[in-house]
Amino acid sequence: MRFYNNSHTHSCGIDLHAKTMYLCVLGPEDDVLLHENIRSEPEAFLQAVEPYRHDLVVAAECTFTWYWLADLCAKEGIEFVLGHALYMKAIHGAKAKNDKLDAFKIAKLLRAGMLPEAYAYPRKMRATRDLLRRRLHLVRKRGELLAHIQNTHHQANLSVPSAKVAYAANRVGVAERFTERDTRKSVELDFALIAHYDTLIKDLELHLVSQAKQHDPDVFHRLRSVPGIGKILALTILYEIHDIVRFPRVQDFVSYARLVRCEHSSAGKKLGTGGSKIGNAHLKWAFSEAAVLFLRNNPRGQKLVRRLAGKHGKGKALSILAARLGRAVYFMWLREKSFDVERFFAEAR
Repeated sequence: MRFYNNSHTHSCGIDLHAKTMYLCVLGPEDDVLLHENIRSEPEAFLQAVEPYRHDLVVAAECTFTWYWLADLCAKEGIEFVLGHALYMKAIHGAKAKNDKLDAFKIAKLLRAGMLPEAYAYPRKMRATRDLLRRRLHLVRKRGELLAHIQNTHHQANLSVPSAKVAYAANRVGVAERFTERDTRKSVELDFALIAHYDTLIKDLELHLVSQAKQHDPDVFHRLRSVPGIGKILALTILYEIHDIVRFPRVQDFVSYARLVRCEHSSAGKKLGTGGSKIGNAHLKWAFSEAAVLFLRNNPRGQKLVRRLAGKHGKGKALSILAARLGRAVYFMWLREKSFDVERFFAEAR
C-alpha cells in the first residue's frame, strides 16, 4: 500500500459521480474552505477551485468516471491523486455515509498523508488498454456460444463432434445433425454469431498489435521472447503494466500481479492468507496462461514443474512457475534484455 504524502497548501477531496461531484477543499489549518456539490463538468470544476489553484492537490476515488478529471488536471497543471477504492473503504468506513462526508474524508486522508494511491494510467496508452480489455469481453461471449452448442448436443443425447467447432472448417454439417428444426436453427444462429465474432476479434488483434509497435515495440518484442508468451499475452502484459519503473521492487510487481499469497499473522501466529483480490486480475490471468504454455514442448520446464509438484502439488507448482515468469519479465523489462533460458533454469534450481 502506497500513500500520497506530498505537502500542499490546499487539499481537495472529490466524491465523483457521472453527473455530479461533491468537492471539499481544506486549507493550511485543516479549515474547510469549500464544501459544495457541483455538476461533473470541466468548467464548473475549474471555476470552483480557481481561488486555490496556486498550490492545490486533487484526489478522487478510483471509480469508472475518473478519466476526464485526471486528464483535465494534467492539462491545467493541477496535481491529481487517484485513491485506491478497496484500501480507502477499509480506512474511512463509518456508520454514516453520504457524498458530503466522503468528500471530506478523502480531503482529510489526503491532507494527513494517509490516502492510499492507485495508479492513474496516463492518457497516451489508456484507450488501447481498454480496447484490449474489450477484446477479452468478445472472446468470452464467443466462448459462451461454443458452450451453448456443446450443451445442445448433450440435450439431444448426441455425441459432441470430435473436431473442435471453434475452427470454421469443422462446422460444416454440425447443425444438420439435429432433427428438430428449431434446435437446428438455434445452432445455426450460434455459428453465425461465432463467425461474426471471429471477424471482429481478428481485426481487433491486428489493430492492437499495430498500436503496440507504435507505443513500445522494444518491450513488446522482448516479451514475446519468453516461451509461452504470444502476441495476446504480450499485449496484455505490456498494456496492464505500462511502465515497469512504477514498481520499485520485484516484490511489489509480483504482488500487484497476484502471483504471491499474502500471509496474515498476529503475535507470531499465522492466521491464514488474504488479499487475493487485490491487484491486477488481467496480469494474474496472463502469467497463469504463460505458465501452462511455457511447458509445451519444453522438457526442462516439465521436469521443473514435476519437481515442484512433488513438493507442493501440481496446482501450486504452476503458481510458482507463473511467479517466476513474472519475476523474469520484471527484470527483463528493467534491464532491457530478452529472455535468458539458461539463467531462468539456473535460478530455478
